[in-house]
Amino acid sequence: MLSLALAALFWVVLHLVVAGPLRPALAGRLGEMGYSGVFSVLSAAGLVWLALAYRGAPYEPLWAPAPFWVPAVLVFLGFVLLAYSLGPGNPTQVAAERLGPELPVAGITRITRHPMLWAFALWALAHLTVNGHRAGVLLFGAILVTALNGMASIDRKRAARLGPAWDDFARRTSRLPFAAILAGRGELRLGELAVWRLGLGIALYAAALWLHGFL
Repeated sequence: MLSLALAALFWVVLHLVVAGPLRPALAGRLGEMGYSGVFSVLSAAGLVWLALAYRGAPYEPLWAPAPFWVPAVLVFLGFVLLAYSLGPGNPTQVAAERLGPELPVAGITRITRHPMLWAFALWALAHLTVNGHRAGVLLFGAILVTALNGMASIDRKRAARLGPAWDDFARRTSRLPFAAILAGRGELRLGELAVWRLGLGIALYAAALWLHGFL
């Protein structure tokens, strides 16, 4: 369990500290490409460490697993959000400065400006509901914490880099799904949500179910 605890700590520190307060200094020393390369390598190493440590961790139960439908629904929503997050047009996931002086609000960004991170967060939350043991809390809890923190971190970086353009985009969108719509700051336009992306999300979900035992 010690190895898993250290792996979870490494993952959280990497994303909350190295990608947070330390990022400007490291990027200044290594350059943006150098920093991105080092961070990617460390992230990959952290994932491998987490996976191997989790497989070797003892089973120490904390709560009873939730019914199957709970994680099934959460993971399905996660895959749908992941499918809609792929591709250009979302200032939180691409080089936003290339999108022009006005950042577009369309499609999935009307629901949430962080669809990919919500996909990861829902995946982690789903697995927490059915893995109510200490190892599960360390693994999936670490991923959930970094996914949720990532939304705030990206917002801060985009606000500093893009200024008024980001402020206007953030005003018309929300981190929490549907929050801007419910608050009257945005509107839901289902016609902007490509049906093929919904189909992709369903296909990914079906594939994950089919391969889950093997993976």
